[in-house]
Amino acid sequence: MTTTTTAHHPAAAAAPSFPRVAYLSADPGVPVFGSKGASVHVQEIVRSLRTRGSAVGLYATRTGDLLPPDLADVTVRHIPVDGGGRDLAPAARTALRERNQAAAASQLAGHVMADGADLVYERYSLFSTALAQVCSTLRIPGVLEVNAPLIEEQATHRHLVDEAGARHTLRTQVAAAAVVACVSQPVADWVLGHCPGAADKVLVTPNGVNTARIAPDTGVPAGDELPTVLFVGTLKPWHGTDVLLDAAARADRAWRVRIVGDGPEGPALAGQAQRLGLDVDFRGAVAPHEVPAALRGAAVAVAPYPADVGATGQYFSPLKVYEYAAAGLPVVASRVGQVPVAVRHGHTGLLVPPSDPTSLARAIDTLVADPAGARAMGLAGRELMVREHSWDAVLGRILAPLQAVPSGQAVPA
Repeated sequence: MTTTTTAHHPAAAAAPSFPRVAYLSADPGVPVFGSKGASVHVQEIVRSLRTRGSAVGLYATRTGDLLPPDLADVTVRHIPVDGGGRDLAPAARTALRERNQAAAASQLAGHVMADGADLVYERYSLFSTALAQVCSTLRIPGVLEVNAPLIEEQATHRHLVDEAGARHTLRTQVAAAAVVACVSQPVADWVLGHCPGAADKVLVTPNGVNTARIAPDTGVPAGDELPTVLFVGTLKPWHGTDVLLDAAARADRAWRVRIVGDGPEGPALAGQAQRLGLDVDFRGAVAPHEVPAALRGAAVAVAPYPADVGATGQYFSPLKVYEYAAAGLPVVASRVGQVPVAVRHGHTGLLVPPSDPTSLARAIDTLVADPAGARAMGLAGRELMVREHSWDAVLGRILAPLQAVPSGQAVPA
């Protein structure tokens, strides 16, 4: 199925470097208009491209039903991945799904080539060579955005049949791209492990935050309410939300946990809260445009990532931490992976050992006991996000290597 709407956007003050940009998302696990962190990432890059004056066409295998009002005029071409093969054995069904993903990506590439573009920007997925097809045919530059070591993730946590095909796909896409934007150094190292000749095009560009959409709460908290300690995210084991509940049970100060999000760990967390005698405010999942409201009224925000996340390691760039800081909230987070890039210990928040509920409780207690100090940390975090981590700044760093090339001229890959 192909869904098309008309695209226009208020003109930017200056002519954009790339008047027409095709954004490709061929991963069927990413609803571009969903509530996942990946969905937020797609939407914010599209917004920043439009802010630069580009007309953006969105080509995706999955759309979702949480279309933000400000993106309602974006051209969307939707080619879903054929979900057939339910009568097949599991391995055969997986193999068919992988081939169908590749076929859907090729159809998306065909639409881009028919529509025309001056730049193609693709979020890396396991079996898409769409960027390579478009760059070769239209002779335009391409940006490949890599957010995870998907091959190992798929093999470890799900099912992967054509691993050799997935590796070939990665090499093909990296070879065709002019820029390979990796969300962290571990992800960049992973790309270079598969594509050792690509060092001159690989950039490390951590996640960002929309500092216009998410801003500090200017309301005055009610004096008789307990301080709210906030967690936002999908409820999966690698977010460590259970550690936060254990910490709440060990706290010396009085505070209340608010959890915004949903996921497979939800029932277990509700049971844990009941066993511990905690009055937890479970809010459920919210659309990305509703996140600013969900952050309001919080005193402290928490990212309690656990120590053990499996074979793929702590490669992620913590989107939620950037959003907390943009909201002017002091952050208590585990000292793992890329988290210290976003949380400056003692300046914008506090870092604690992972999977350590006692240390987490003490850090939250410290901030709850000192509202003025906590507020100062939150504002310092906000300043850091505005100065260095807006999505516009992130996109600017990604596109910088292409700015010297005139529009319409291909960049040698």
